[in-house]
Amino acid sequence: MTKVRPVVVIARHKRNRELVTVIPLSTTEPNPLENYHYALPVNPLPDKANIQCWAKCDMVYTVSLSRLDRYKVDKRTYIVPVVCDEDFQLIKNCTAIALKLR
Repeated sequence: MTKVRPVVVIARHKRNRELVTVIPLSTTEPNPLENYHYALPVNPLPDKANIQCWAKCDMVYTVSLSRLDRYKVDKRTYIVPVVCDEDFQLIKNCTAIALKLR
């Protein structure tokens, strides 16, 4: 994956404070749809609230915090979207399924 995309941070590295594990978000429905794909009931991106958003939990990445940035809403406005606790837990569950931990 090479393009800029929103992600959900699901874990911090145990020893390296600069690394986090992320799950990418996408507005493209997975094909085929699997049990490790999660359709968020509410899109966390405010400028795309009416567009279905998917957490693609089979695409797990560990990245440096220096590669992450806030979400740009418009020319000078940046935010850090947050998913609710229930969605966060379901994303972690789908990630466990994708990694065959469940």
